[in-house]
Amino acid sequence: MERKRIGIGKGARKPSGAAVFRPELTTALFRAFFEEWAETGYAAVSLERVAARAGAGKAAIYRRWHSKLEFACEAIQVVGLSLADFGDHGSLREELAVFLRKTRVIFRHPLIRKIIPDAVAERGRTPELSAILDSVAAARRRFGNGMLDRAIARNELQPGLDRELALDLLVSSLYMRMIVRRKNITVAELQRQTIAIESALKAC
Repeated sequence: MERKRIGIGKGARKPSGAAVFRPELTTALFRAFFEEWAETGYAAVSLERVAARAGAGKAAIYRRWHSKLEFACEAIQVVGLSLADFGDHGSLREELAVFLRKTRVIFRHPLIRKIIPDAVAERGRTPELSAILDSVAAARRRFGNGMLDRAIARNELQPGLDRELALDLLVSSLYMRMIVRRKNITVAELQRQTIAIESALKAC
């Protein structure tokens, strides 16, 4: 399935013949890129080391992406959007519980716990990277809006609620606990967060 490149992908090369891309190698390159990023920080990422981690040559990277930034943008887009997806679970509380459980899994990943703070710091130095991070955040908020819309349709939330505040509330407490404070969270604590966030959304 073709993936749209955001912002900087207009001149991307198209593979042909021997250069046809193997999906498993692309996946390995994404994994190696995130491993390198978590270890060194974005600014020090070496594409040579990324290729070596993936068991490939550097040419495998440049056949797919023109630069480290383009590589990073597609990796973030693909992973970020896939992690955001969730559907209708019948009630606001249950959807919040599912959302928080999925987000907890993401935040517990050792690579992600290192990459997210570095990405937040890097966005001020790399405007193009900032744009792609904003795009992924916007996509996640669209999923959040879907949750709010379903809750409004079920008369669980008021139609005039403060959307921006509500969307911030969905993840802020978990982000503060797990990413900023670097603390783990138990299932019982997650349940309490679910109830607290549901109450907060009803007050928005």
